[in-house]
Amino acid sequence: MILLLYRILINTILLISPIIILFRLFKGKEDFKRFKEKLGFFSKKKIGEKLIWFHGASVGELLSIIPLIEILEKDKSVNQILITSSTISSARVFDKFKFKKTIHQFFPIDANIISIKFLNYWKPFSAIFIDSEIWPNTIINLNKKKIPIILLNARITKKSFKRWCLIKNFAQRVFQYLSFTYPCNEETFNYLKFFGVNNIKLIGNLKFSQKKIRNDKIPPQLKNFFDRKTHWCASSTHRGEEEFCIDAHCNLRKKYKNLVSIIIPRHVDRRNEIIDIAKSKNLKFFCHSSGKMIPSDTEIYLVDTYGETETFYNLSNIVFMGGSIIKHGGQNPLEATRYGCKIIHGPNIENFKDIYKLLNKNNIAKKIRFKKNLISEVKKFLKIKKTSNLIVRKIEDIGIKILKSTSEEIRKIIK
Repeated sequence: MILLLYRILINTILLISPIIILFRLFKGKEDFKRFKEKLGFFSKKKIGEKLIWFHGASVGELLSIIPLIEILEKDKSVNQILITSSTISSARVFDKFKFKKTIHQFFPIDANIISIKFLNYWKPFSAIFIDSEIWPNTIINLNKKKIPIILLNARITKKSFKRWCLIKNFAQRVFQYLSFTYPCNEETFNYLKFFGVNNIKLIGNLKFSQKKIRNDKIPPQLKNFFDRKTHWCASSTHRGEEEFCIDAHCNLRKKYKNLVSIIIPRHVDRRNEIIDIAKSKNLKFFCHSSGKMIPSDTEIYLVDTYGETETFYNLSNIVFMGGSIIKHGGQNPLEATRYGCKIIHGPNIENFKDIYKLLNKNNIAKKIRFKKNLISEVKKFLKIKKTSNLIVRKIEDIGIKILKSTSEEIRKIIK
């Protein structure tokens, strides 16, 4: 019954998808040349017999598997690697990497007819879903074709667990189709056990092994500008958090006359509303996408481009990590810690609480609740010029172990 309702819903979405996609194209959330991939019209071709398929929702999931992809690229038994994701930002980040046999396509709508078309076209040897990507029609069709289904770096939050419990019988049916499951933490391990999932192995969070993006070198103009400034960074911010941070900036500049606050929104299409906030506070702002010379009186530096976050982590030693003041569940702080940045975050971090637990324990992250706390912590961290290299090394060591174990497991399956 639940499956029938799901299929009715997804088919309804398919019927109105031209309107949805047209709206998203207008908002800049779809690729004009490639949106057809979501409807089952593919822009790349399959090469060879053995194709390994990875699917992750967006940028974070894609970046978490890049080190694993680099290992599989060297595996001669693998002819081609297909990565699918759902967002335009993840596609742009993928373009930063120059793989030889790995290609990217947008994940198609999970309607039964399109799912079957997708699988018949690509004929994957195995399907690897990242994080919490569970798509019933695709998983059922993979099972019918006897294609191994792997849930890698699996993550089920308390909130999503409660939702699955509302349709427990359906959840158990879908989860039973998983051939191998690798949860990212003990919480997810226990939730999967509750649903009767077999072949579970807890290796650790693959995001610890995520590498720095190759374009992290600081352009001379940026380096020269920020070397002369006192600065901090607010990253992966959501609606409501930019104003929170800009208000903090207004207070901080009373003490730091040459202060620049770097703001990197989670979704760059929100650029204009962030600019409006800066204007309302009479602050001088600069957009990174302009490519122009940075005015010396810039106070808010808005990073309105994709795939350049690490450049600004390399510049900074303080990062407020967004998605944590609002009830979003937090964003992954590990990328920033790889550059030795101190992390400031709000209380809503349930999506990454295992990671934050480690960072807080090692005094590399600090939880705040109110604007005054943010101001106080930024002041405190601005006094500390050194980055936490000891913690960086510790995270790298954990990542190496997790990546090695994960790659061994995946290579066993595909061979």
